[in-house]
Amino acid sequence: MTDDERFMSEAVAEALEGAAEGEVPIGAVVVKNGEIIARGHNRRVALSDITAHAEMICLRDFSAKYQRENGELSFDLSGVTIYSTLEPCAMCLGAMIHYKIGRIVFGERDILLGACGSRFDFDKEAGVNVCGGVLRQEARKPLMDFFEKHLGHRSHRWKDIELPAK
Repeated sequence: MTDDERFMSEAVAEALEGAAEGEVPIGAVVVKNGEIIARGHNRRVALSDITAHAEMICLRDFSAKYQRENGELSFDLSGVTIYSTLEPCAMCLGAMIHYKIGRIVFGERDILLGACGSRFDFDKEAGVNVCGGVLRQEARKPLMDFFEKHLGHRSHRWKDIELPAK
């Protein structure tokens, strides 16, 4: 198992925690120097906050911990990698670009709102180092299960996303 797969597995675990809370199952972790230093999953329902995406929760957790431990907050996070089970949207990617996140790794593509090539190409415009498709099936399954449960059928919006053959 590669480091990317190991850390994406942790993001998937976060997504499953979110699912258990009734949230759309998307999870994220922040990694620095080979260590997970922050975690997050969607909390939009729990916080009544439409901006409480997994990546934003994770970045807020990281900011609070970093500031507590170092007495100041750095706005250059070029030494940080964020792992997300779903391709970041424009809002989340914008925050990552603003704070110079060094690398972004995601599992499943988001053909509706993905900002790393699926819907928008903001990552290329900003020169962000992005790697997509890591543990894609594992990242996708909780989403598909969630939508099937809440819609009463498989999501038609995701039907066009083809999974690679194993």
